[in-house]
Amino acid sequence: MHKLPQKWATVLPAERHARIGEALRISRVVSTDDLAHELGVSAETIRRDFVALERQGRLSRVHGGATIALGQAAGEEAPFAERTGTAADAKTRIGRAAAGLVHPGQTVVIDVGTTAVQVARALPLDFTGTVATCSLLVAAELSERPGIEVLVCGGRLRGGDLALSNSVAQAFFADLNPDVAFLGSGGVDAATGLTDYYLDEIAVRKIILRNATRSYVLADSSRFGLVARHRVAELGELGGLITEAEPPSGIQDAITRGNGVIVLS
Repeated sequence: MHKLPQKWATVLPAERHARIGEALRISRVVSTDDLAHELGVSAETIRRDFVALERQGRLSRVHGGATIALGQAAGEEAPFAERTGTAADAKTRIGRAAAGLVHPGQTVVIDVGTTAVQVARALPLDFTGTVATCSLLVAAELSERPGIEVLVCGGRLRGGDLALSNSVAQAFFADLNPDVAFLGSGGVDAATGLTDYYLDEIAVRKIILRNATRSYVLADSSRFGLVARHRVAELGELGGLITEAEPPSGIQDAITRGNGVIVLS
């Protein structure tokens, strides 16, 4: 059984969830009693954490503890319909916080994902500028906005998120220099960085990140401590993280060391 490195007298839920995820990645099985002891909380609190994390597909409960979820072990992303209903309030708040960082006349990239759609939805009705995207859902959300020029890359279409990728999408974003970019996330981990699930989309995201003047990751707290199969960037390469809950200290340190900021919605 993996032992966490130190006890935490007072630990926020997001921090506990990240620590549970860290322990599962190392040992694949964790004990309720061991985690309660290490985190300085009751066994009942840990059991409630297990229930919440199981609903998010991050683990499976077993007698006396939990084990890594099958989908997570295989590096698979939950279906789009399931993700749409997960942490909906948090994603709405993150979308509003992101939209509040946009200024008139800017060129903005909005990436793929359920939270990215919320950014598009939250843009002020009087916003004028350009939005470039690799998401047909984002494009549809903004298609009737007269003040916004919507640019959509080409490429191969992935169902669910209706995401476009491949060399055509890469070439499109290689020639674009956005003022600000909002990036989706499969996982945000202090050591591994920003990760996601689809290799072609990772290549597009790296180009966006390289060309954008400022870039922010969109991640609700369920993404803290998760590691998807492909790495996008170190957290220090990002302009900031937009989230609804205080991230674990390791994630905060990794972002702020690179002069990034934490934006709480």
